[in-house]
Amino acid sequence: LDRSSTTPVVVDLWAPWCGPCKTLGPILEKVVGETDGQVVLAKVNVDENPQVSQAFRVQGIPAVYAVADGKVVDGFVGAQPEANVREFVGRLQPSEADQEIARLLAAGDEVSLRQVLESRPDHHDAIVALAELLAERREDGDVDEALALLGRIPETPETRRVGALARIGDGPADADGAGDDIVAKLDGLLDQVKADDDARQQYVDLLEVLGPDDPRTADYRRRLTRQLF
Repeated sequence: LDRSSTTPVVVDLWAPWCGPCKTLGPILEKVVGETDGQVVLAKVNVDENPQVSQAFRVQGIPAVYAVADGKVVDGFVGAQPEANVREFVGRLQPSEADQEIARLLAAGDEVSLRQVLESRPDHHDAIVALAELLAERREDGDVDEALALLGRIPETPETRRVGALARIGDGPADADGAGDDIVAKLDGLLDQVKADDDARQQYVDLLEVLGPDDPRTADYRRRLTRQLF
């Protein structure tokens, strides 16, 4: 299920005593193996993993399910000829357009990211990556464009972090170091956050840049809450 968030997973539910399973298993392994990692295979012995069988509500085996983004998107029960298996797996493979987008995202430069957005204007990963590039470069119009890009997609922890970087400007260097400069700024802003909206926004942005893994973040969030309420 975790792997399916990035790569389609074919789940083969089988048992050692199942004759059709022995026929289907090698076909699945061959066809999925030929995708070169675009699809992965998970084989589950239902005798050893009854809870998985129950979760899939299996009525008979072999039972094969396609899982993408944590959800079952396709499936079949019973042995199938290789042609049918190829068609089933083929539906899970990324299109040529998807493969090109993956290549551009891996390149990660501004030109490549803008190419992604030409065809997929709301592509989350491309938007976040390009907005971060603009937030760090900070040439004329970069900050406004970065914030406008982030406004296209729903808010997530990552969009909040990049938005904060865009607004406060000098965050990345501080965040990579000990964070002492950020902490000093937080201390200086604390008395202003209740009455000054801009100060409160800057305080919150600094916390985003400091990051949830920094042990000081939780303390300064508590201080903000006490100050406001």
